[in-house]
Amino acid sequence: MNDFNLDIAEGEFVTLIGHSGCGKSTVLSMVAGLSDATSGGMVLAGKEVTGPGPDRGIVFQSPSLLPWLTARENVMLGVEQVFYTATKSERLQIAEYYLSVVGLADSMDKRPAELSQGMRQRVGIARAFALSPKMLLLDEPFGMLDSLTRYELQGVLLDLWRRQRITALMVTHDVDEALYLSDRIVCMTDGPEAEVGDIVEVPFARPRDRVSVMEHPKYYRLRERLIEFLEVHAHHKKRVALPKPASTTSAAA
Repeated sequence: MNDFNLDIAEGEFVTLIGHSGCGKSTVLSMVAGLSDATSGGMVLAGKEVTGPGPDRGIVFQSPSLLPWLTARENVMLGVEQVFYTATKSERLQIAEYYLSVVGLADSMDKRPAELSQGMRQRVGIARAFALSPKMLLLDEPFGMLDSLTRYELQGVLLDLWRRQRITALMVTHDVDEALYLSDRIVCMTDGPEAEVGDIVEVPFARPRDRVSVMEHPKYYRLRERLIEFLEVHAHHKKRVALPKPASTTSAAA
């Protein structure tokens, strides 16, 4: 990457899109504290990020659950570390609350092998939100799911995010997913010296539902703009300024 600079407002949902190899997941990994930046730095809530921490909840493409633990026990691992001053009963309530919200009230005692891929990802989402993090990091969280499951879990994620309004940074290749979930979409040029090529403000009001978003008069213009960037402008090494649709103001609260 080259001269990557991005400010994210508290409670904002920002998505990174771009071709494979442009550094989207690298950015996410650095914010998570899993990779070191070669230069510059990252600041979260006034504190420099120097390593992993419970102030960042991460949802990976594959939820990476411990196979010998139940769904409840997988979520409890993080809860017990973060809420160590709470009683055991209180920690259990936190884990069970989030598993219920993501639709796993009847599957808490099942191990990962007994769960579908979509159900395992629900556990991953519950695990991230249960930490009450300052920032949510999402690395193509629905990339391995079929279309129907992906649409359903996008709704689950949006509902949870709306309740807590955690600052979120997501990586995706899906233009429609980015438009449905985001307040802003950051378009990255191709690697190896990738940079921010364009930033698209998403004007759709919140709370959102898929039908109203797709029926919005600006939806297809924004979609075409993103596709045009990926097909044409992403290959440019210098920042490109694409013409913006009229009155596309941010919907972030």
